[in-house]
Amino acid sequence: MSLLLLKGIIRNGRVETVEPIDLPEGTEVVVTSGDDRDDGPMSAEEIARVQAAMKRFQPLDIPDDVAADLDEWERKVNQYSIDNAEKGLEDVFR
Repeated sequence: MSLLLLKGIIRNGRVETVEPIDLPEGTEVVVTSGDDRDDGPMSAEEIARVQAAMKRFQPLDIPDDVAADLDEWERKVNQYSIDNAEKGLEDVFR
């Protein structure tokens, strides 16, 4: 399933999108509300709620063989970055 982000407006209890949608008839969608505004700094209550939620997270238990694979991949990505640092952005993805 791919993610498609569209803006819309509620009119007469229905969602009308700003741009046309190319989806088959009957496709199920999930609608969330909100906007992209920055409402300013978090309140003390919001900070406390986030901190409490963060304390509930448990560290990941990554098996040694998986950790070794991840480390090797990170080394390869870093080396690629070093080897291609002089290339222009358009050359990196060729």
